[in-house]
Amino acid sequence: MRSKNQNGIHADRIVVGLDIGTTKVCCIIAAMEQDGGFNVMGIGKAENEGMARGTVTHIDKTVRSIQQAVQNAEVQSGIKVRAVNVGIAGDHIQSFQSRGVIAISNPDNEITKKDVERLVQDTKRVNLPQDRKIIHVIPQEFIVDGQDGIYDPVGISGVRMEGNVHIITGSMTAVQNIYKCVERSGLEVNDLILEPLASSYAVLDNEEKEVGIVLVDIGGGTTDIAVFEDRTIRHTAVLAIAGKKVTEDIRKVLGILNEDAEKLKREHGYAYLPEIVNDAPILLRGIGGRKPMEISRSLLCQIIQPRMEEILEIVALEIKRSGYSKHLHSGIVLTGGGSLIKGTAGLAREVLGMPVKIGIPGGFSGGLVNEAENPMYSTCVGLVLHGFKGIASGGTPEKTRLSGSPLGLMERIKDWFTEQF
Repeated sequence: MRSKNQNGIHADRIVVGLDIGTTKVCCIIAAMEQDGGFNVMGIGKAENEGMARGTVTHIDKTVRSIQQAVQNAEVQSGIKVRAVNVGIAGDHIQSFQSRGVIAISNPDNEITKKDVERLVQDTKRVNLPQDRKIIHVIPQEFIVDGQDGIYDPVGISGVRMEGNVHIITGSMTAVQNIYKCVERSGLEVNDLILEPLASSYAVLDNEEKEVGIVLVDIGGGTTDIAVFEDRTIRHTAVLAIAGKKVTEDIRKVLGILNEDAEKLKREHGYAYLPEIVNDAPILLRGIGGRKPMEISRSLLCQIIQPRMEEILEIVALEIKRSGYSKHLHSGIVLTGGGSLIKGTAGLAREVLGMPVKIGIPGGFSGGLVNEAENPMYSTCVGLVLHGFKGIASGGTPEKTRLSGSPLGLMERIKDWFTEQF
């Protein structure tokens, strides 16, 4: 990565993840050690009031939040950040399946990397509105002369190759605004990654992806969904409802300030009434000279649970829409800050009728590991791991263009195969 090193670590072995969320901006700086391990060098976090449902609504506020989060991480690590891997989400994200077919014209009929690139380009021959651009083209499988289940066709002989891919698109203006905020913060965008895809790198393993699993990342402004089976992504969705709605419900019902509602949710909130063991009263400070107010944990839960049920019910509908609901033998992994509300896993088991666990980001061997192992950092950790995989496969990830198709298509395909297989 293009980060200026100030403490003896080679700059090309430093990766920075930047998660620009609806309620907060997170930055993680990590370094690759000589033995291949990854150390967390610095973590920064800042409140963000410049986003709504994953989309930039106020440039200056978002820029200030990015600068504060990055500066906090720089102070911790002693490393000056120049470029970052950035996550993107928002209800503008859309995805669909595409299929392409080409003839193999090589004299020996052996499939080459150029043939794979031609095929992937063919899958992108879809009619997109002018205001939408492709963010990811994710190969799922290739079919050579009718033989399916091929994941890396290079070197195989054949005369006809087909391919299925998962295409993820976003609003051009939303992408441009992300770039604008990062660049106004004095940074470069090294790569742009869909947030649920990034989170999957941090909290899912290949065995789970093989037998079928759903990642549900409950953030502040959006709930991100990624469905995996046979070690590849099959469906993605971004829902414009998440933890911020829970906070708003608490604020409106109890008549308290937003910051007090967020603190109440985080420290005393339950999403599932049967899991409350001690229904002790909670003292709320009065506003404008009014007397303090007492409420019970069960009353607070009665505010939180309906909204969390609504989120999970929409998740259930999205899983059904994916067509993979009967293939998800590993169940659900919940992550993101919204998953930290006590009782969320129990409620999810009841609503979704599947095994549920909380996903804790991992993959680091040293440094500030304990601080990074928190569901709220799943996306940011995944952005860092994505960058390390790029380094491990032979270089640094290239800078993403806004022309509609990412740079380094073959490198991205190679990275995807490396990550999955």
